[in-house]
Amino acid sequence: MKRYFAPLLIGLIGGAILISLGVWQVQRLAWKEAILATIDSRILAAPVPVPPAPDPAEDQYLPVHVSGQTGARELHFLVSTRKLGPGFRIITALETRTGRRLLLDHGVISTDAKPAPRPPQSLDIIGNLHWPEERDRFTPENDPEKNYWYAREVPLLAAELNTEPVLVIARETTPADPSITPLPVDTTGIPNDHLGYAVTWFGLAACWLGMTALQLWRISRRNP
Repeated sequence: MKRYFAPLLIGLIGGAILISLGVWQVQRLAWKEAILATIDSRILAAPVPVPPAPDPAEDQYLPVHVSGQTGARELHFLVSTRKLGPGFRIITALETRTGRRLLLDHGVISTDAKPAPRPPQSLDIIGNLHWPEERDRFTPENDPEKNYWYAREVPLLAAELNTEPVLVIARETTPADPSITPLPVDTTGIPNDHLGYAVTWFGLAACWLGMTALQLWRISRRNP
């Protein structure tokens, strides 16, 4: 029996570690799904006026209702979506009826529509506040001269358009512009890979225990 002890012990300890990691990822999956459900319910709640001094932590995804006039200058952010393909997000200043200047993510235009003029217009908007974190080491540098932007960095955009550092991402606009497709806030961009991680750990555990069983079988076939 001594010849079985070491491989059996190693196999059981390794299998237990891998299974525990899989269980931990299942628990993380439940935690992440609860967070996403909370965010979804917040995104689709009844809209409220934009707070006087929105807080990026407390007011993230806050649904808002605001009216005002868009600015003459647009910033174009390269984006690609499954339904629309490549295009550009349009971000402009929005001067509200109370005199505030906010950032407005109006939606997406096709690449062909980039040079088309879009004069300022009065809009009634339902949307969500958002402070995206989109820049990482792989994000290209913005090219303001050609109006190619790659990350919605709210403080930078506010300085560029002389607005408050508050971004409203439109969900509905009245009147609607048929050339602009709203790209509202949702949870699809929030990573949730825990199920895949759990399957990987459980798969590794199955392989580990299978290899352990094979090793024990080979030992049993050896001459005593």
